[in-house]
Amino acid sequence: MLVTRREMTSSRLREFGTTIFAEMTALAQRCEAVNLGQGFPDTDGPASLLAAARQAIDAGANQYPPLAGVPELRLAISHQRASRYQTEYCPDSEVAVTAGATEAVAAALLGLCEPGDEVVLFEPYYDAYAAAIAMAGAVRVPVLLRPGRAGVFEFDPAELRSAVTPRTRLILLNSPHNPTGKVFTRAELELIASVCQLHDIVAITDEVYEYLTYDGAEHVPLASLPGMRRRTLAVSSAGKTFSVTGWKVGWACGPEPLVKALLAAKQYLTFAGGTPFQLAVAIGLQQAGAWSAELRARLNQRRDQLRYGLEAIGLPSYPCQGGYFLQADVRRTGFADAISFCRYITEQAGVAAVPSAAFYDRPETGRAIARFAFCKRQEVLAEAVARLATAPWHATSTAC
Repeated sequence: MLVTRREMTSSRLREFGTTIFAEMTALAQRCEAVNLGQGFPDTDGPASLLAAARQAIDAGANQYPPLAGVPELRLAISHQRASRYQTEYCPDSEVAVTAGATEAVAAALLGLCEPGDEVVLFEPYYDAYAAAIAMAGAVRVPVLLRPGRAGVFEFDPAELRSAVTPRTRLILLNSPHNPTGKVFTRAELELIASVCQLHDIVAITDEVYEYLTYDGAEHVPLASLPGMRRRTLAVSSAGKTFSVTGWKVGWACGPEPLVKALLAAKQYLTFAGGTPFQLAVAIGLQQAGAWSAELRARLNQRRDQLRYGLEAIGLPSYPCQGGYFLQADVRRTGFADAISFCRYITEQAGVAAVPSAAFYDRPETGRAIARFAFCKRQEVLAEAVARLATAPWHATSTAC
């Protein structure tokens, strides 16, 4: 037994503890619940992509790749950004492959921030951002997204401008956005770009849901706007594009100084990995458009299936323009907050969701919102809705 009077966890990380995803997944497993909490699909990606990975393994591609990633994948990423967004990147110096998009964001923050630097981000936010900012010794400065026209989340331009100080190092932007499902409009991006250029701020853009937009929403990379390529690190991954979240193949594209800063940190994190998966993704990116169109249509249907099912039982949801998630207001069910609601439905109805308050610095703002993942099979979503429909909403919750 370790005997010491010192706190073992670094002060930078004490506020985080176990992630809400781990907590709710463990509860879902104990209760044998349908897990709509974690955002991963329950079907595999394209058969040709999986076959390419097996072929790479059989061909002996099982040792370390280069730090920046296998050349084939860096070239494929460069081609993808050029053909889809007309943004050119040199595959040798302006593209880096990472262990998922989460590592790309973390390594960029570690490589770019000095202690005390401020990072502006939009709240609610993916919880890994806050932890990575803390590990970099930086300070997060949230700008609140609020339901606006027709329920779509928006930010106040004045609040964004006032969030910037002389200590602001960068803006971290996620679009399509997790958890709100918002796709930032071109006008909003132009405003963000003007703030970056006015104050000489770097941008990190998490674009992992870049192919998964609905209802005519258009994903516009911030780097594609005038003057922004030279100050933006664009991050994406294969996980959401190809439904292979366990492969953990991500990447970042940007000007050489930003990529060098990322790699300076990454070399002491994972260094590199996933060689056969990288080679498979290099092949997959050549057919990403066709596969993603089919995936987008399928997810659009499942979003609507879950949305209509939730609304029928008194759980109205906010519009979802992209990504994997619906956010539902729980107050009509008699619960004042989504934390108790999510625990209750897991224990009593056998359906797991995530309270959106976990994604806020100001949790009271999202206290009545629960996040449901719709990236599941139709029969799974139907079972979840059926279980919720028969839940005794006003009963006293007891542990399963």
